[in-house]
Amino acid sequence: MSEELNPEVVESAAEVMENEESTPVNYSDMSLAELADLFMELARNPERMKMNKEAEAIKSAFYKNLSKEKAAAGIVEPEVSDAPAEDAAEEAPAREDSVSENPFAEIERGFKALYNAYRKERTEYNRQLEKERENNLELKEAVIRDLKALLEKQEDVNRTFPEFREIQNRWRSIGPVPVQSFRNLNDTYQLYVEQFYDMVKINRELRDLDFRKNLEVKTAFCEQAEKLSESENVVEAFKELQKLHEQWKEYGPVAKEFRESIWDRFKAATAVINKKYQAYFEGLKEQHAENLAAKTRLCEAVEAIADKENIQASEWNVLSKNIEDIQKEWKAIGFASKKENQKIYDRFRAACDKFFGRKREFYAGYKENINSNLEKKIALCEAAEALKDSTEWKKTAARLIELQKQWKEIGAVPRKKSEQLWKRFRAACDAFFNERDKNVKPENDFYGNLKAKQRLVEEIRSFELSGDEDENIDAMNDFMQRWQEIGFVPFKEKDGIAKSYKDALQDKFGDLASKARKSRYAKSPKTEKERLVQKYLKKEQDITTYENNIGFFAMSKNSEPLIRQMQDRIAQAKKELEELEKQIRALDEAAEKEQE
Repeated sequence: MSEELNPEVVESAAEVMENEESTPVNYSDMSLAELADLFMELARNPERMKMNKEAEAIKSAFYKNLSKEKAAAGIVEPEVSDAPAEDAAEEAPAREDSVSENPFAEIERGFKALYNAYRKERTEYNRQLEKERENNLELKEAVIRDLKALLEKQEDVNRTFPEFREIQNRWRSIGPVPVQSFRNLNDTYQLYVEQFYDMVKINRELRDLDFRKNLEVKTAFCEQAEKLSESENVVEAFKELQKLHEQWKEYGPVAKEFRESIWDRFKAATAVINKKYQAYFEGLKEQHAENLAAKTRLCEAVEAIADKENIQASEWNVLSKNIEDIQKEWKAIGFASKKENQKIYDRFRAACDKFFGRKREFYAGYKENINSNLEKKIALCEAAEALKDSTEWKKTAARLIELQKQWKEIGAVPRKKSEQLWKRFRAACDAFFNERDKNVKPENDFYGNLKAKQRLVEEIRSFELSGDEDENIDAMNDFMQRWQEIGFVPFKEKDGIAKSYKDALQDKFGDLASKARKSRYAKSPKTEKERLVQKYLKKEQDITTYENNIGFFAMSKNSEPLIRQMQDRIAQAKKELEELEKQIRALDEAAEKEQE
């Protein structure tokens, strides 16, 4: 007799073995042509009749990919099963001169022919195999009948024992029988064998010799099982153990005094292997669950990227790299359970396909858009070049600033043209503004004002203080008054020269600066009209400064907010000028009435 194995362990073993053999190959990533070639190679394999699972997996992947590629090509056909029809071999042959409008028809027809030929061959193979097993069943039943008849003879042992040996050899030489008949058949045979050894009056020496041979064989089985119990490859050890159990059943009993001990030894090794396998299987289930959880997180990450809205052109390549990194991480994760592995892969593949499909659609429209932007920017270059030699400084400056604003509003152009176009446009704008600065009015000589302020700063630094504090304050007030009288400098130099001026005053006069501030504007206008006129002139100067600043801002990147700010200030200053002009005119009219 043999130890009864846990049915769950046996079933788990079959699943793990199946997983071990089937999961390494991922047919869904292969093209239709690759799958057809792979099936053709399988059909030529001498072991092809044992490769039914591979054949069905290839067939399933082929029809799934075929459906996807038909859908991608816009081919709509009536929904059919992914398996070839049972009577496919009897379908009417296509006319040789017919041409299908479906580009996938020929490869589908070729694959179907390959699969049907294989299935027909396998059907015949299974029929022959079943027939052979049924024949083996009849042969073994005949052996059992002969063994039973031998027990009933009660003849001289010297005659019956050779017949018994011949019956045993016949039994071992016969191949497998149908699964449903195996247990009952084997139990019956073992019962008669034990009855032969225990009940028939045979020659003790022959019986003991047979017992010793059986003990030697079963001892070897124990040693093999004990060696397997130490193996690191738990799955392979479990598979080999099943073979040992089958072989154990083929041999007769040992002497009574050894029967229990030899079986206990074999059973102990079996228990170790079963326990290790059970632990391995539980660990495998936990690992599958962890892998599934990890792959689910990756699916969610890709789905979030694939569903992201309003993706800008600059983001697509970054997101593509993110997904490629996630795909690498996916490949590093092991398999999930057989039940969930294909489902989670299909979900991951669908999310990736969705993202890259959206990317292709975006760039299809993006290419058309950037070509349109190219034409618009070329037109702006031409407009700027037409204005670069103009001497209408104010009008042309405003027009160029407007062109620069339009340039910023236009989207991207082809990368190879971007820098070239910008340099062309910038050159036209710079040519105008450089020429305008050369022809600036004396009162707006910004670079001349800069040099004057630089000379004043040097003068402050070289000034020598006297012992009279009032004289020093007067000197400082004079420096400050002269600084105010000098006009504006180029915008980009404003902060630098202002800091140099403040540092020079602080280094030279120190605490006197606070006293000087009180008298800085001592020379204020004496009349209301003078005050208004002075304010009017200052406001006009402010407007000129703002317009000049716009010209400088226009040559800088990201300056649109500053330009808008300057334009708002100009508009406000012009309103204030109108109000000042009204007030001055009112004072003049009042003075005229007094004279009358």
